[in-house]
Amino acid sequence: MFKALVVDSTGGTVSSSIQNLDDARLPAGNVTVAVEYSTLNYKDGLVVTGAGGLVKHYPHVPGVDFAGTVIQSADPTFKPGDKVILTGWRVGEVRWGGLSQKAAVNAEWLVPLPSGLTTLQAMAIGTAGFTAMLAVIALEAHGLAPKSGEVLVTGAAGGVGSVVTAILAKRGYHVVASTGRPETHEYLKSLGATTIIDRSGFADPAKRPLEGERWAACVDSVGGNTLARVLAQTKYNGSAAAVGLAGGSKLDHTVIPFLLRGVNLLGIDSVMCPMPRRIEAWHRLQSDLPLDLLEDMTIKARLDEVPRLAPEILKGQVRGRVVVDVNA
Repeated sequence: MFKALVVDSTGGTVSSSIQNLDDARLPAGNVTVAVEYSTLNYKDGLVVTGAGGLVKHYPHVPGVDFAGTVIQSADPTFKPGDKVILTGWRVGEVRWGGLSQKAAVNAEWLVPLPSGLTTLQAMAIGTAGFTAMLAVIALEAHGLAPKSGEVLVTGAAGGVGSVVTAILAKRGYHVVASTGRPETHEYLKSLGATTIIDRSGFADPAKRPLEGERWAACVDSVGGNTLARVLAQTKYNGSAAAVGLAGGSKLDHTVIPFLLRGVNLLGIDSVMCPMPRRIEAWHRLQSDLPLDLLEDMTIKARLDEVPRLAPEILKGQVRGRVVVDVNA
């Protein structure tokens, strides 16, 4: 038996509860993991509340990532006792995820836990931190360097924004953090943000396809009008890495920034990311993310607290990362 957060739908109404399940309920997978920690991400918030229409088959166990110890493996890549991480691969969406004491998955989805990280630290980083590192790697591959100028981080107090702010600051960048929550200003400064601006400056649609050049690059988790305004303000040959859509999925813009300023719009996908890039990102996180800041950017929760926190993360009311101790 194992304990899990189970989401179900009755007559179109989605509800969730903590249940004790038999091992026979686990989905097919050649590796079984004793989960130690999972997290609450924006996508988990959609699944738990039923807001996103992501789940096609109920009952369902959410949790798009987890870290833990292998307890059974039919694949020679892993053996019992190995510490592993899983992020993405649509786990927690189309198949049962990590908000559970056990998970059964395919070996090719698992990353060995880097020797310098604990499972708790790995989930304090989690999908959000992994995505943040992918964004930094992509921006630097397109020429970004500390001397390039200001780097904007939108939704800076969220999970991705918090980690990317800390990474960029450690690497010597001038980070401009955009947020609509004044109470997070000191928190963002503690992560290394040099300047903090209010997100309202990006709320209105762009009036012109090109505005004054300011940003050498941007990591954007908002989308919508915010991303459109950022593209209009990005410097010549600068780049914007799109990692989220908290402010909307529609992008109302022209191709002018791409044609006249050579601006790059980089899509960051962490779900189906190839394994070599995953391993590179996790090892970069060990060196580029100040691990001493993880505790300050992390909220710890139990499984039974996830239903309360899920609507809050959708409203942008959760600061930093939520790590779920599935055994608490």
